[in-house]
Amino acid sequence: MLWYCSSMGSSTHEGVVAAGHPLTAQAGAEVLRAGGNAVDGALAAMLTSFVTEALLTGLGAGGYMMVAGGDTEPVLLDFFVQAPRRREDGSEAELLAVDVSFGDAVQMFYIGPASCGVYGNPAGICAAADRWGSVPLSELAAPAARLAEDGVPLNAGQAYVAEILADLLTSTPECAALWAPDGHVLREGETMRNPDLAEALWRLGRDGPDPFYRGELATAVVDWVLPRGGSLDAEELAGYEAIEREPVRVSYRDREILTNPPPSAGGTLLAYSLALLDRGPAPPTLQNTIDAMAAAQGERDADFMEGLADPGFLRSFFASRLGSTTHISVIDADGLACAVTCTNGEGSGVVVPSTGIHLNNVMGEEDLNPLGFHRHPAGRRMPSMMAPSIVLRDEQVELVLGSAGSNRIRSALLQTIVGVVDRGLGAAQAVDAPRVHFEDGVVYAEPGIDLDGLDPALQAVRFGKLNLFFGGVQAALRRDGALTGAGDPRRGGAAVLA
Repeated sequence: MLWYCSSMGSSTHEGVVAAGHPLTAQAGAEVLRAGGNAVDGALAAMLTSFVTEALLTGLGAGGYMMVAGGDTEPVLLDFFVQAPRRREDGSEAELLAVDVSFGDAVQMFYIGPASCGVYGNPAGICAAADRWGSVPLSELAAPAARLAEDGVPLNAGQAYVAEILADLLTSTPECAALWAPDGHVLREGETMRNPDLAEALWRLGRDGPDPFYRGELATAVVDWVLPRGGSLDAEELAGYEAIEREPVRVSYRDREILTNPPPSAGGTLLAYSLALLDRGPAPPTLQNTIDAMAAAQGERDADFMEGLADPGFLRSFFASRLGSTTHISVIDADGLACAVTCTNGEGSGVVVPSTGIHLNNVMGEEDLNPLGFHRHPAGRRMPSMMAPSIVLRDEQVELVLGSAGSNRIRSALLQTIVGVVDRGLGAAQAVDAPRVHFEDGVVYAEPGIDLDGLDPALQAVRFGKLNLFFGGVQAALRRDGALTGAGDPRRGGAAVLA
């Protein structure tokens, strides 16, 4: 579903919110209308997404937030999933494999207790509220908590995600109780209720992050996961904190792009692709775009993955070469922008009773573990493909965007930025435009992409329609004083003017 709102003269509007579900976007817009800033709106939307997009994010997930614009110095807040300490006695459970079919492509994911990393969303929400928020967190959390109590009918987008994740959602009795209470995985129009999540959201708004990292909720998580072969322990939860980082900055045409820095991988690879395209004519050809994608993928070797943890990696990487979910984008009336991307992976299937927490499976995602599972040392932030990004023009926020979609995140964002900057497309046109993705010598293409004239050595996989395989870009755009937004139809996205 696409819910697209625009304004020819936006001076009377308080901002715009683009998100992966209409209710998510509406929650953020309501906070902007009441006088909250872009971060307040993003946090309200983020909390609501735990209910409306519970298969993609949640309290057991992690993410990143980019804040820039107005009088605010650009900052990337890192609250992504952290690698836990491996069990040395050989008692760690095996990862469980599940196939997820996107219709024209199949991807394997790994779940179970051993796939769970140290979650970051509760810490990230509270850190952002303390740093930039103007509305009490209890007020931001209350509508989401009530929504979890009342329940939300699955729309077409979320029902499709539930359908393709059916094996995961029935992998444990606790997960099945939520997602298949009547013996079948919830379908479009059927209501998802989670009273435990409602209580946890009330607790987060009232008590902050402590219950989730040092209090009774943390104890419940550890007591549930460790006996089942997972590695999350009390010490790792207690030591987790959100980290502020300097964004990656790269010039593209006459713009400056702000995106996710190391130790995340996605922002660095996106910036590298843009820098390569910036050397050529505008707009780039399809072959130019695929070549940039291929070059970025080719850099993702062992040295790249190990080097991400080095504080000087970004500078040396670009100097030697140039001379990966749900997303929310917000711009407020004062030009402050917030881009926040979160993921639960696909979810581990591990739902901790009485907590409302479905733990992530980030340690079991092949895209984040290209060198093999359990290779990252304890305490290392996982090298995500997620890349919440902001495009500046004349030092003012022009475009705010991010995407879901695993390895396809960087290609989805690359093409959306090219659409807005090089082709002059509006937010909805750029988000809706058909996409390609290159990986391992294969070009994946949506309908409307003309593959004639490409390198004949490339193998092509043509999809029959727009597909969530190609990501889920949510974008907010300020152009000539007017605010517009677009939610990706591939994932039931929505945009709402405040």
